[in-house]
Amino acid sequence: MTEMMRAVRLHEFGGPEVLLYEDARRPVAARGEVLVRVHAASINPPDLYLRDGYRALPSEWQPHPAFPLILGTDVSGIVAAIGDSVSEFHLGDEVYAMVRFPQDVMKGSSAYAEYVCVPASELALKPVGIDHLQAAGAPMSLLTAWQFLVELGHDAANPFQSFPHVPVPLEGKTVLVNGAGGGVGHLAVQVAKWKGARVIAVASGKHEALLHDLGADQFIDYTKISPETAAQDVDLVIDAVGGSNMERFLNVIKPGGALFLVNPVGFSGQDDAAARGITVSSTQVRSNGAQLAEAGRLLDDGTIRVVIDSTFPLTDASAAHERASRGGLQGKIVLIAG
Repeated sequence: MTEMMRAVRLHEFGGPEVLLYEDARRPVAARGEVLVRVHAASINPPDLYLRDGYRALPSEWQPHPAFPLILGTDVSGIVAAIGDSVSEFHLGDEVYAMVRFPQDVMKGSSAYAEYVCVPASELALKPVGIDHLQAAGAPMSLLTAWQFLVELGHDAANPFQSFPHVPVPLEGKTVLVNGAGGGVGHLAVQVAKWKGARVIAVASGKHEALLHDLGADQFIDYTKISPETAAQDVDLVIDAVGGSNMERFLNVIKPGGALFLVNPVGFSGQDDAAARGITVSSTQVRSNGAQLAEAGRLLDDGTIRVVIDSTFPLTDASAAHERASRGGLQGKIVLIAG
């Protein structure tokens, strides 16, 4: 008899209302995989894009998955079963992961569920110093900050450029983080500070106290003053926002500095950057259990902390997506599975 579970599934693309909490078949751990009983899962922008069918992409790039599908990549939970050839994890271990990203980005990585199968190579022991909510909020955002600022950690082809992304030394440098109040941004502030940088945080005014508490040396409220007029002689800008006019940050960067774009689509300042001697680079975050284990030590001792914007029960994933769509997040939205 097939074992069942509860999950949030899509039967069609659309708004938050298409997320349905219903019965689904419980997955079975294959060779090299671990079955995780999910305690919490977090929401990331790719979840919203996939739910909507990636309508912003050209039609030939839009997904055509087999419905129903289950969204979500970031999980924290407990090992419930172990597949063949897995020796590094044991039943009952508390673990966290970013699941099969980006390889399953167009069909769903199945984290919005009571159980999910995770390749052992993508899994790490949950830091004991944090709870499942914080751990679930970490993986994609923390790995993004880590792979941009500390270590790329893989040799996969870069989908955004012809050369691999290379982090730059940060000790003694000035780093500006745009979108510092969000999921990636608030962790990038902390990682840059840990690496010895002077950090300028750019966000709306409601985030000022938090970002100073997280280590930012200077705060710029972009609703009152443009960061390109308030900052100068910056060694590195990491833009976690994207959108129009990313080129404006070239004006605050020193010759020989760098502009790292978490979402580079639409950037058109390559020639201007080259003329100024500024490196512009991006990369696609990828699942990596070893990096989560390494970064987890910083979560464990409190050097880095995950800020939770809000929590919702897994049964109310549609309301969580509505919250995400309104923007202005301070940290991460987390779904509580049990």
